[in-house]
Amino acid sequence: MNYLKKSLLVFCALIAQQCYAQKTNNNNYPDYLQPDHAVNAVTMVMVHDVVGPPVAARYYAYAMLGAYNIVAANNKNIPALQKFIKDYKANSTLDTIRLKYDYKIAAFYSIMETAKLLLPSGFMMTDDQDAFVQLLKKTNIDSTIIQNSIKVAKLASAAAVAFSKTDHYSQLSALKRYTPIKDESKWYPTPPGYFEALEPNWKTIRTMVIDSANQYKPAPLIPFSKDTSSAFYKQVKAVYNVSKHLSTEQINIALFWDCNPFAITTSGHMAIGYKKISPGGHWMHVTGLVTRQAGLDFDHSIEVTTLVGVTLMDAFISCWEEKFTSNRIRPETFINRYMDVKWQPVLQTPPFPEYTSGHAVISNASAEMLTYLLGDNFAYTDNTEIPFGSGQRDFKSFRQAAAEASMSRFYGGIHYMQSIENGNAQGKKVGNAIITKIKKAGILPLVK
Repeated sequence: MNYLKKSLLVFCALIAQQCYAQKTNNNNYPDYLQPDHAVNAVTMVMVHDVVGPPVAARYYAYAMLGAYNIVAANNKNIPALQKFIKDYKANSTLDTIRLKYDYKIAAFYSIMETAKLLLPSGFMMTDDQDAFVQLLKKTNIDSTIIQNSIKVAKLASAAAVAFSKTDHYSQLSALKRYTPIKDESKWYPTPPGYFEALEPNWKTIRTMVIDSANQYKPAPLIPFSKDTSSAFYKQVKAVYNVSKHLSTEQINIALFWDCNPFAITTSGHMAIGYKKISPGGHWMHVTGLVTRQAGLDFDHSIEVTTLVGVTLMDAFISCWEEKFTSNRIRPETFINRYMDVKWQPVLQTPPFPEYTSGHAVISNASAEMLTYLLGDNFAYTDNTEIPFGSGQRDFKSFRQAAAEASMSRFYGGIHYMQSIENGNAQGKKVGNAIITKIKKAGILPLVK
């Protein structure tokens, strides 16, 4: 799966200049150094590996740290990571390197290198790295510059991976295996896959910026009840009713934001799996689109992409802490048990508890970050889902996109409105908390 070989070579004829600048900034950098090429290559390996949503966000965050460090070492206007990332220790190695290297090449390569070291099928990144190096050689960049840049990239990636090893991820497999709780109000695996719970101990992962997994708890759940006059039953009934009268537009919205890494459809005894991008992968792709559209220089494109990755990681940790604390039953389970045994949602119910909506939390957190950095009313066309068969959609702002992403889960039949509304609020709190921290670190809006 050589994403770069397919996407980067298209731009060979467009390269008008070389990129030799050491410790200097150049807004007119060639397209082959656009960070989104590297991020998209990482995404395709994650799609191959069927990486779950919270884990994917973690990979994106760490994949960007080495690149950010390289840029910060070469641009003193980019605040150092330790100014806003918890527990991150200052590393002067990049500041003292005496090699002549191209920091943009090094930062780009580092994204792929870190992913190669972290992802289960990270070895697949080797082809993309080789294609990138061959492309550099075709532009007549000095081979010594290329090799030195790779050395710097590997140093930065090694530091990022070393930091990742202290976030408790490696200890997850040693924790007690999750067993569904025998309580009619609690989550239970759903058809067609009846998968076991996804990352039930994710709250133990160290957050990047926010203080803790439970710092931004959502409002309490509406009490579970089978009473048809109860507030909870009305929440379920709303999901059921809208599913019976969905418009074409509502169905399209649900499908566009599905972002299910491994959806299954069945035909008789045969099950067919479909690999798709993760929710975090969708927002990382949007970030690549809008940094291009905004005309950001390389350094600030890396900065924005890193901040969105970090925001996604913390937002998922916050959301998953609540999911496996409240353990709310999914609409599909309740409706099949007590209302309509044959009812099916438009979207496949994902394998984890309902409250709060992951899409609501992470989309609103990402939208707050992007709005802070690139401004409100930033109109763009989101083509993320074209490779996955769901076309493109136009948005007038990041917040509008987040609101639609949240509602897509209601239309899809997998979330109650309480989960969406409170998830929206939770995500905004996480996003704004991170914004407060990066403001103090000296990261300012990039678009007035």
